[in-house]
Amino acid sequence: MAEDRATLSEIATAAGVSVPTVSKVLNGRPDVAPATRRRIQDLLDRRSYTARRAPAMPGAAGLIDLVFRDLGSPWAMQILDGVEDLAYRAGVGVVVSAVHGRSRSRPDRRWIEQLSKRRCDGVLLVLSDLSPSQQGQLEELGIPVVIIDPAGQPGAGIPSVGATNWSGGVAAAEHLLDLGHHRIAVIGGPPTVPCSRARVDGYRAAMNAANRKIPAGYVRHGDFTSPSGYREMNALLDLAQPPTAVFACADEMALGAYEALYERGARVPDDISIVGFDDLDSARWAAPPLTTVRQPLAEMAGMATRMLLSLVAGEGLDSHRIELATPLIVRHSTRRLA
Repeated sequence: MAEDRATLSEIATAAGVSVPTVSKVLNGRPDVAPATRRRIQDLLDRRSYTARRAPAMPGAAGLIDLVFRDLGSPWAMQILDGVEDLAYRAGVGVVVSAVHGRSRSRPDRRWIEQLSKRRCDGVLLVLSDLSPSQQGQLEELGIPVVIIDPAGQPGAGIPSVGATNWSGGVAAAEHLLDLGHHRIAVIGGPPTVPCSRARVDGYRAAMNAANRKIPAGYVRHGDFTSPSGYREMNALLDLAQPPTAVFACADEMALGAYEALYERGARVPDDISIVGFDDLDSARWAAPPLTTVRQPLAEMAGMATRMLLSLVAGEGLDSHRIELATPLIVRHSTRRLA
């Protein structure tokens, strides 16, 4: 009589191997030692375990899912380009979708069912996360996940690729300090988002290292969009002593700040210097071109795709958390304080 059906992780534990190794046996991949394969197959037979999706091509991915929180974001295309470029060269198809449901931060329940039906081999999540239940379901299906620029702490064992947000915040503030600015404000993103907190913390660290006090009202928070940058720049201009320089923690917020300054008759950088973060295409074409911290979005996407394809192939990763450098790109929106 067969034992109760086990999960993939339970089969792996009983066999003394990793979940990817069990997944390779289920998918008919050849790179498993014969004795290990027999041990795993015996457990699968005794526990009446059957794969919930059809086998993939041995040793290779055929289809991966790329899931965005917001497909309308200005940096979505850079990430898509990075994924598509590498996937095309690897002969892998990409399904692109946006998060649906009330939370808007993680996929809804139907998403797992759709993944299984279309025989997806792996998942890339962009600024979205998984519930513990979803993570368990994907593990049981043998579908690996990699997160790009995580909005929160990735679940245990989920690889992720991000950027050096704290260092980028330090570089932005140090650039303005080097230009002689003392009254430097920051417009961060939502304080609950780790990448936003890191950028603002980097700004604070640079100000503290230079023994510069941050005046009340100089730390503002938007939501990474132009309207929020416009709103917070107006709030800064309404202070009794407005800043002479502003670090906006997203290019879109920096461009919103441009608009607020234009309406007030203030000039960038003659009256106020502005630094952004992201280095979107729009930063180069702004008037004046925006000095910004470059977030290597396409490179992050490519790295995450390589990691995912390695996991699909049953290979290990050198590191489960990778952060790419964020260099300062100096253009014409900052100047030395007279």
